[in-house]
Amino acid sequence: MKKKVMAIALASVMAASLAACGGGGGGSTTTAAAAPAETKAETTAAPAADSKVDSGEAAPSGEGGSLVYWSMWEATEPQGQAIQEAVDQFTADTGIAVDLQFKGRTGIREGLQPALDAGTNIDLFDEDIDRVNTTWGQYLMDLEELAKAEDYEATANAGLMAACREVGGGTLKSIPYQPNVFAFFYNQAIFDEAGITEAPKTWAELDAACAKIKEAGYTPITCDDAYIVCMFGYHMCRLVGEPKTEEIVKGGLWDEAAVMTTAEAYADFAAKGYFSDTIASNVWPAGQNQELAMGTAAMYLNGSWLPNEVKDMAGDDFVWGCFSYPEVEGGTDGTDAANYGAQVLAINKDSKNAENAFKLICYITKGEFDKRLSELSIGIPADSTNSEWPELIACVKPVMDSMNTRYPWAAGAEANADMTPIIKENFLSLCGGSIDAQGFVDALKKAGN
Repeated sequence: MKKKVMAIALASVMAASLAACGGGGGGSTTTAAAAPAETKAETTAAPAADSKVDSGEAAPSGEGGSLVYWSMWEATEPQGQAIQEAVDQFTADTGIAVDLQFKGRTGIREGLQPALDAGTNIDLFDEDIDRVNTTWGQYLMDLEELAKAEDYEATANAGLMAACREVGGGTLKSIPYQPNVFAFFYNQAIFDEAGITEAPKTWAELDAACAKIKEAGYTPITCDDAYIVCMFGYHMCRLVGEPKTEEIVKGGLWDEAAVMTTAEAYADFAAKGYFSDTIASNVWPAGQNQELAMGTAAMYLNGSWLPNEVKDMAGDDFVWGCFSYPEVEGGTDGTDAANYGAQVLAINKDSKNAENAFKLICYITKGEFDKRLSELSIGIPADSTNSEWPELIACVKPVMDSMNTRYPWAAGAEANADMTPIIKENFLSLCGGSIDAQGFVDALKKAGN
C-alpha cells in the first residue's frame, strides 16, 4: 500500500473545520461555537443556517401544549438534522409544538445549569451520559414510570439502559441515543500489508503487531493532546480496575505499582519507535487527520465517532478495523471493559409536560428516526430493532456487543481535574521519549505535593 500525501494547506483547512462528536464522556475537543443565548429552530421546516433569536415569546401551543428542548448539537450537524426531522414529525402527528433550540456543545455546557437555576422553561435537554447524570443530576426527573408506561425497554439496548441507571444512582433518569464506544481503531490495509491477521487481544500481541507495522514502514500508533490521558487510564484499568485507578488519581497515590508499570509499558513502546514522531506535540486533530486518515499511522485509541469525523480525508477506500484495549499480564480487567455510553435525553424535574416530553424522546430514539440518526451521523443505532449498522462502523459491532464493564470517560484518569493537565503533559512526553518511566512518576508526585 502506498502512503497518502496531504498538502499542508489542505490539512490545515480540514483540521480547522472539523468538530469532534464529544464521545463517551465529553473529553474531546470541539470547535463548535456556542449558539446565541436564546436561539430557536423552526419546527415545520428543515433547520436554517442562521438561527432565529428568541424574542421571549412562548412557543405556539398545539393540543397538549408545547415543549422546550435544548440540544447539544448545531442545526447543521447530522445529529441536529435528524433530531429536527423527528421533531417535525412529532409535531405533525401530535399537534404539540416544540421550541427546539440548538445550543452547540459550548452553549449547553456553559448555559444549561444557569438557565435551570434561573427557572427557565426547559422541558428536556441532551448531552453526554456522564455529564447529564452527574454534573446536572440534581435537575433530572425520575423516568422509571414513564418508561414503563411506554414499554420503552422492550426494544431498547439493555446494556445502555443499565448504564443510565448506574450513573443515575440506580434510577433511570435519562434515555440513551447515539451510542458510542472507545477502543483502538486501525487501518485494515496497513494490517494486511504488515501480515497481521488478527487484532491484538493482549499487550504482547499488540507489541508484536507494532513491530510488524514498523517493519512495513508505517507508524504503529498515533495520538494527540485530546486523547492521550485515555491511554494512561485504560492501561491502569487493565492492571487494577477502574475503581482503583480512580482512587489513585484522586488520592495522588503515585507510588502505587500500577503507575510505574503503566509508565514502563509506554516507555518501552516509545523506545521501540512505536509512536508517532510528533506525538508529544500533536494537538487534536493532528493525529487523526494528518496521520491516521492519511495512511501513515496504523492505530489510534479513540471513539466510534472517529470514522465519521475523518471520512472525507480518509477516502472511500479506507477500510476500518476496531479492537478493545488489550489485556495486560497480571491485570484484573479484560477486553469486555471500556468507556462505552451514549448521548442521553433527560427531562427537567420541574417540567409540566413530562409525558409529552417522553413521547418526543421515543420519536427520537426509536424506529425510523433512530435509524435516520444512525445513517446521517454514521453512528450506532440505539433501538435494538435497528440491527443494520452503517458500513463504515460495522467493525465496531463485535466490540460494542462484547462490553460488560463500563468505564467513565478516560477510564478514571481524569477523576482529578487538577491533575489532568499534569498527566497529559507528562504522558505525551513519555510517549515522545523525552522522559522515562521514573521521570513520569516523579513528575506526578512533584505536582501532587
